[in-house]
Amino acid sequence: MEMRHSWLSNGRRESVAEHTWRLALMAMAIEPYLPNQVNSEKLLKMIIIHDLVEAYAKDIPAFDTMNNSEAKALKHKNEIAAIEKIRDMLGDEHGQKLYDYWFEFEGKETYEAKVANALDKLEAQIQHNEAGMETWLPIEHEMTFMLGKHTDFDPVLTELKNLIEQEGEQKLAAAGFDVKRLKQQKA
Repeated sequence: MEMRHSWLSNGRRESVAEHTWRLALMAMAIEPYLPNQVNSEKLLKMIIIHDLVEAYAKDIPAFDTMNNSEAKALKHKNEIAAIEKIRDMLGDEHGQKLYDYWFEFEGKETYEAKVANALDKLEAQIQHNEAGMETWLPIEHEMTFMLGKHTDFDPVLTELKNLIEQEGEQKLAAAGFDVKRLKQQKA
C-alpha cells in the first residue's frame, strides 16, 4: 500500500487509496453545485487514474517539487512510465483512454481536469486540517494559503477553498503561528 505524506486525525499516515476514496466522494458531492456541467464519469476516472499512477510511481508531496525543477522532472518521468505501464498492461482502447485521461488531468485545460486538480489539492488541505499540528512541515503552513491558484477558475470551488483555508488558518492561529505573516509569505 502506497502511503502519502499526509497524516490522519488518528496519527497514522494516509494511504493513496484513502485519499482517492475521499477525493471521489468530494467530486460526487460537489458536482450538483458546480456552475458548469461536468462529465461525472470522466471526472471520477481522471481522479482514480491520477492516483493509480501516483501509487505506481510513488506519491511525491507538492512541496518536494515546488521549487526543485530536477525533482519535478524526475517525478514526471516516473509518472509517464507508470501510465505507459498501465496503458500497455490493458493493451486495448480502454488502456489508451485511461492514458489520455491522465494526460488531460496533468494538462489542466478542460473543466473536468481543473475540477479534479482543485479537489485533489483541497482534499490534501482538509487532511492537514484534521491532523495534529506536529505532523505539519513549515512549508505546509504557507501552503494553507496557496490553494487559490487551483480554484480561482470556479466560484463554487473558490468558496470551498475559502472554507478549508479558514479552517487551516484557525488551526494555525490556535497553535500560535503568525497567520498574518504566513499569508504575506504566500503572496
